[in-house]
Amino acid sequence: MLLFLQGASLGKDRVASAASPLIPRSNSNGAETGMQTRREAIRAIPLDKLSEEARAKADSVLSSISVFRRLPVKVIDCDPDMYLFLVRHPDVVVNIWELLDISKLRMRQTDDGKFTLTEPDGASVSLEFIYQSHDIHIIYGEGFYRGPLLARQVNGRGLMVLRSGYVRETNGRYYIANRLDCFINVEPIGAELLTKTVSPLVGKTADNNFLQSAVFLGSISRTAEVNCDGIKALALKLENVHPQTRLQLAMLAEEVKEKSSSVASRDGAAQRR
Repeated sequence: MLLFLQGASLGKDRVASAASPLIPRSNSNGAETGMQTRREAIRAIPLDKLSEEARAKADSVLSSISVFRRLPVKVIDCDPDMYLFLVRHPDVVVNIWELLDISKLRMRQTDDGKFTLTEPDGASVSLEFIYQSHDIHIIYGEGFYRGPLLARQVNGRGLMVLRSGYVRETNGRYYIANRLDCFINVEPIGAELLTKTVSPLVGKTADNNFLQSAVFLGSISRTAEVNCDGIKALALKLENVHPQTRLQLAMLAEEVKEKSSSVASRDGAAQRR
């Protein structure tokens, strides 16, 4: 459940121009769970770029996978810098959902790149970004579920690999393709129940949640273009994120508006020629 969620500070690698897309721009029709896809997904993980500690965490999941799922590709219209900020700060998105009363999830940042996520059903997970670049984010999580779907508490670990491909159209707008690979390792006593009972139930829900989350990122970016003041006002209301993070969101909204206005001005000038 929680380990299917897309988790992720604007830092050194702000995107200034389009990167070569790593994944197809068209949306895929469904999730993949097959063994061949799983092997390909594992081979594609840049394990050699991880620290020794991060590699050990990744291996603790990949050495015994209970559930694998490659979620459907989703392409969104989104400013790359806003996209990176929201991916790397999932607490911002969750706090917005809290304000809009559309989710009961609770997320708090505990350290740089580390978060805790809880839900009323009885699940709690700690998430950590163990690798990030402008096109790959790797998130490690560990936690437990104790609720109505299972008779006892089940502990587990998860690894999520988010790949992003960027394309800049001739009109200056960016389109970003998202693909998420999820690996889950559950303690043996709960693995059979998870794979045979729970996984089929939550699989399509996870797919839909991921797709809707991606769409939500795009909507924040587009809102910043046309209602920058609204996003800045929203940022001030995010009481469950760090003050510096709220400030970053407000500043980014201003930048997105300025970039959008610049593109619109160039388009207008080109049409008048």
